[in-house]
Amino acid sequence: MKMLFPKGAAEASLIRQPGRWWLAAGLLIVALGGSAAGAWADDDESWQSLHEAVRDGRIVPLPEVLDWLEAHYEGQVLEVELDSEDGERRYEIEMLGPQGQLVEFEFDAATGELVGIEGVNIEGMRRQ
Repeated sequence: MKMLFPKGAAEASLIRQPGRWWLAAGLLIVALGGSAAGAWADDDESWQSLHEAVRDGRIVPLPEVLDWLEAHYEGQVLEVELDSEDGERRYEIEMLGPQGQLVEFEFDAATGELVGIEGVNIEGMRRQ
């Protein structure tokens, strides 16, 4: 599943729903504080590097990924991690579904492409 975002989609979404910006920022802080990406959050230089990667288009902004996820799946985001393995960055997003199912979505942070889903009753979360 390839995700393509029109230029300015994240900004428009943040204007429509300003609370989402704070959610995205908070989740990203949690992600950077996590064990997988904790090394990035160790100093100011790492934060600057992450912001530059988003600004330069090397990483898809988190609000764009969250907007896509919300449009295609029902549930509440519980946790977001930005993981880096073998030079590839991944957003790992845990959601709680409407029937209490826990599902993890994995997105390529460079392209925004959904690359994996793990969990139970995933179809029960899919929007019609």
